Amino acid sequence: METLGLIGFGTGGWGALLVAGAAMTFAVTLGALAVGAVLGTLVATAKLSKSRLARILGDAYTTVFRGVPELLVIYLIYFGGSTGLTALARLFGQEGFWGMPAFVSGALAVGVISGAYQAEVYRGSFLAVGKGELEAARAIGMPVWLRFRRIVAPQVMRFALPGLGYVWQLNLKDSALVSVTGLAELMRTSQMAAGSTHRYFLFYVVGGALYLVLTSLSGRVFDSAEARMAKTFPRGIGRS
Repeated sequence: METLGLIGFGTGGWGALLVAGAAMTFAVTLGALAVGAVLGTLVATAKLSKSRLARILGDAYTTVFRGVPELLVIYLIYFGGSTGLTALARLFGQEGFWGMPAFVSGALAVGVISGAYQAEVYRGSFLAVGKGELEAARAIGMPVWLRFRRIVAPQVMRFALPGLGYVWQLNLKDSALVSVTGLAELMRTSQMAAGSTHRYFLFYVVGGALYLVLTSLSGRVFDSAEARMAKTFPRGIGRS
């Protein structure tokens, strides 16, 4: 009964805070996926460009942010952003240390890493689009934007969905590292509950279970999206 009380929603229970922590983890991951989508699209475009300089810059981005530890990126963005904010505040006559908001720095840091992985997903998906369809569209005089909207974008999204599902799961786990900045996401909340009650095993198990709930539910969402997307394309399209 004592265990149920600790993880429950009553007086002295940590249930509400753990659920709030899980919601914050979801929000950070969603923000990171959005940041990564923008960066990933830009980097994939650079890597597919005819410009050698653009390809080198795109390759450098994916090499750096897939090669360095995620925790280091979080520290660099959090402390680098805080240093910049403090310097900016001093220009306007403000004193003291101005810390970067933990949510913003966390979503940005995980998003920068996510962008490196999403770039490869988008690049591979673009290369999977059938060349014959693009040539046919050019032959009938379809403008570039219309070609992108009707042929390229739908097929890239269709091929990218499985990879994006993997990147989402990766971001969800990386978001636990954001706890070092003090953000009360799921990992941080589990640590606080464990430290306050000295029931470390219990709360880390509960935290792990909530992560599994998030990954399982989001996995089903991506599976459903893949199935819906597959129904909108005739079998075999995009592979020639």
